[in-house]
Amino acid sequence: MTQSMRAILFFGFMAALFIIEGSTNFWIFSGSWNTSLVILNMALVSAVMALGVNLQWGYAGLFNTGIMGFVALGGLAVVVTSLPPVTESWSAGGYRIILGLILGALTIAGTILMRMKLPQGRLRGVLTLAILIGGFFLYRAVFDSGVQAVEAIDPSVTGNIGGLGLPVLVAWPVGGLLAAGAAWIIGKTALGLRSDYLAIATLGIAEIIVAILKNEEWLSRGAKNVNGLPRPVPYEVDLQQSAEFVANAASFGLDPVMASTLYVKIGYALLFTAVLVTILVLSQLARHSPWGRMMRAIRDNETAARAMGKNVTRRHLEIFILGSAVCGFAGAMMTTLDGQLTPASYHPLRFTFLIWVMVIVGGSGNNLGSVLGGFLIWWLWVKVEPLGQWLAQVLTYGLPEGHWIAVRITEAAAHMRLFTMGLVLLFVLRFNPRGMLPEN
Repeated sequence: MTQSMRAILFFGFMAALFIIEGSTNFWIFSGSWNTSLVILNMALVSAVMALGVNLQWGYAGLFNTGIMGFVALGGLAVVVTSLPPVTESWSAGGYRIILGLILGALTIAGTILMRMKLPQGRLRGVLTLAILIGGFFLYRAVFDSGVQAVEAIDPSVTGNIGGLGLPVLVAWPVGGLLAAGAAWIIGKTALGLRSDYLAIATLGIAEIIVAILKNEEWLSRGAKNVNGLPRPVPYEVDLQQSAEFVANAASFGLDPVMASTLYVKIGYALLFTAVLVTILVLSQLARHSPWGRMMRAIRDNETAARAMGKNVTRRHLEIFILGSAVCGFAGAMMTTLDGQLTPASYHPLRFTFLIWVMVIVGGSGNNLGSVLGGFLIWWLWVKVEPLGQWLAQVLTYGLPEGHWIAVRITEAAAHMRLFTMGLVLLFVLRFNPRGMLPEN
C-alpha cells in the first residue's frame, strides 16, 4: 500500500471516530457533537505541538524533553499580551519591577563585558564578585519592593500587572516569539551537550519556567490562576441574547444554548485548523527544501556533515528555535481555548511525554504522521477513561458490592490512560517502530 493511501485510510478512520462520537450514543461514544468538538479542538492543538517536536526530533534528532516549558511560555504570552493593564498595580510598583529586571540584566551584561575586556587574574575575579554581589542586592532591593506593592493590590481579583490589552489573536505569534527567545538562550548553552544530557537539561529548564509561573504572582497570579482571558470568538451568553442568532438556531431545530455552544466550538476549530494547515504546509516546504535535506543529513551523520563544511551547532540552534516557537504558538492557542492560565496544570506527563508518544506513534520525521499521532493519541487519552470504567463493570459483573476484587479492579480503572499509552507505545515500537506513517 502506498504512503498516500495509508494516510487517506488513517485520516478517514479518525474522521469516522469523531463523527461516531458526535452522532452515536453507544459503548464509549457520547452521542454529543459538543463532546466531539471538544476532543477535536484539543486534538488540533496537540497536533500543532507534535509538529513542533517533529521539527526538532524528526528533522535534526534533537531530544527535547522541555516541551512543557515552551507550551507554558505560550500560555503566559496570552496573559501579558491580551489582558488589559492593571493601572493601580503599575502605579504601585510595576515600574519598579521593570527597573529591577533591567538592573539584573545590566548586572549580567556588565559582568560579561568586564571579563571580556580584562585579562585573567586576581583583579578580574575580584571585580566579578563585586559586580555580581552588588548588582544582586541592588536588583533585589528594587525588584522585591515592586513585587510586594503589586501583589498587595486587590490580590483576590488582580494582584498582577496585567497585560498590553491587545487582541488575543496577536498573543499566538507572541507566544511563538517568547518561546523562540527562550529557546535561543537555552540552545546557546545546552545544544553543545550530548543527546541524553540535552534531554536532562531541557527537562530541568522547563521545570524552572513552570516554577516561575507558579510563584511569580505579579506576573501570572501563581496558584490563584488568571481567569476571564479574552476570546477570539463570541461568548455563548452574548449569542443567546441575540434575537437573530436565536432565530437562526430555531431554523435548524436547535435550542439557543446548544447552538451557541456548537457555534463557539466550531469557531475555535476553524481557527485551529487554519493554524495547523499553515504550519503543516510550511513544514512540508521546509522538509523538501535544500535546508531540510541538509538538516536530515546532519541528523543521520553529524561527522560527515561537519566534514562537508556544515555548521552543525548553528543548524541545531535554528531547528531548536523553530520547533520551540511552534510549541509556544500551540501553548497560546490552548490557553485561549481554556480561557484561563493555570500554572499548576503544566506537568511533563501531559505536555512532554504525551506529545512524544504522538510523534513516535504517528511516524517520526513525517509531518502528516505527527498530525495523525496528535489526533489518535489525544482521542485515546480522552476515551480510554470511559473504556476503563466499562471494562471494570464487565469484569466485576456478578460480584457482590464491596468485594475486594471488584474494588481493586474499579480502582485500577482510573489508571487506564497511562496503561493504554504505554501499551500503544510498546506495540508500535515492537511491530512498527517507524510509526503509522513512516518517513519517506
